[in-house]
Amino acid sequence: MTNDHATADAWAAISDTPELAAAVRHKSAPGTLPSRLAVRDLARATVAACSLAAAQLLATRNDTRLPDVEVDEEAVATAFVSERHLRIDGRTPVSFAPHSGFFRTADGWVRTHANYPHHRARLLAALGLPAEADAARLAAELATRAAVDVQETAYAADALAVAVAPVDPAREPLPLVETLAGGPTDRSLAAAPLPAAGVRVLDLTRVIAGPVATRTLALLGADVLRLDAPHLPESEDAQADTGFGKRSARLDLADRAALDGLLAEADVVITGYRPHALDRFGLSPDALAERHPGLITAQLCAWGWTGPWADRRGFDSLVQAGRGIADLESAPDGTPCALPAQALDHGTGYLLAAAVLHALTQRQLNGRGTRLRLSLAGTADWLIGLPRTDGAGPDAEQGRTPDRWLTETPSPYGLLRHARPPIGYAGAPATWTRGPSRWGTDRPSWT
Repeated sequence: MTNDHATADAWAAISDTPELAAAVRHKSAPGTLPSRLAVRDLARATVAACSLAAAQLLATRNDTRLPDVEVDEEAVATAFVSERHLRIDGRTPVSFAPHSGFFRTADGWVRTHANYPHHRARLLAALGLPAEADAARLAAELATRAAVDVQETAYAADALAVAVAPVDPAREPLPLVETLAGGPTDRSLAAAPLPAAGVRVLDLTRVIAGPVATRTLALLGADVLRLDAPHLPESEDAQADTGFGKRSARLDLADRAALDGLLAEADVVITGYRPHALDRFGLSPDALAERHPGLITAQLCAWGWTGPWADRRGFDSLVQAGRGIADLESAPDGTPCALPAQALDHGTGYLLAAAVLHALTQRQLNGRGTRLRLSLAGTADWLIGLPRTDGAGPDAEQGRTPDRWLTETPSPYGLLRHARPPIGYAGAPATWTRGPSRWGTDRPSWT
């Protein structure tokens, strides 16, 4: 399968060489990621763009022809639900807590997110419920309130709930990727067997989208160091899924000497927080460009970089609800439904990795850094606008994942059974060289 319009869209969002997208081939797997929206197209296209960007960087730094790029939709579909395939010494992790999900309100529906203990505590407190209230008690309370009232009450309390809304026809779609030129640098990459070999990536992201991007860069040879604040908890199961090939350390970003030392030797900095949330630590793009002009900075947020929702916290499930996807995917009885994968997270993650790889290619050619911005809402708007080809609703069944797209890797967490990476260029690694570190246990330094 060639001449894929979704892949052309994704590639055009990061590159000014649209003709390269025509070289990408796809092995089709109809029935994977069934949805009314074109989720299979989004998934295939974002992985294809990432595979092409990896092939382009490899060819550029080695001065060779572009490797063949072919993406297998079965591999892509498996990777897009990697958290569901994960087994830790045979144990199946739980992705969503009981207090997270769709709940009926007096006038509609809300989607809550309470996977982290502090998010659950804030949500219950905002609604006047005791800390020990179970999901049934939460549902009973939400049924007495208006959906938007729940949304705004939660927002005021730093909790997470979003009213399920239809697509707003008057809304201007957000860009898929925003790119600005950075400053000059004398850094360049020598010939190497992997596209990102020798590239140092400082990873300040959490949950799925950002970690998927940096997990992919680690697969392709980058030295990825994830940093988390000592006081913020993280799901060990999430780290077991997205930490492959990376190191994980905890660092108070107020320790400017340690942070500046890492930044001075970094090639790429990726952040996954709300706009301006990290500015006080000297991590705004302007501050980084002034001190490290050749740096590639990539920022990821939930709701976009401007507008009334820009400063709100968000996750894939909430953006699906607020942007109109849950309404479009609703069941025949009107119950809102989620996509067959956390496709905004995974798709944005692969697109973010693609944009970083392309920026490294550009730095190799023109000696300048790049500033990138992406959002889950931008990916949602793109998905909504893609032609709908499958027509499968939320009741459609996806076939069993072939064992060839799963493998096992030892780790400090135990033996992990997990999805293989879907990156598809000739010679691409079949899996990571090592499993994830245990969260927060590595030193905050480059190897």
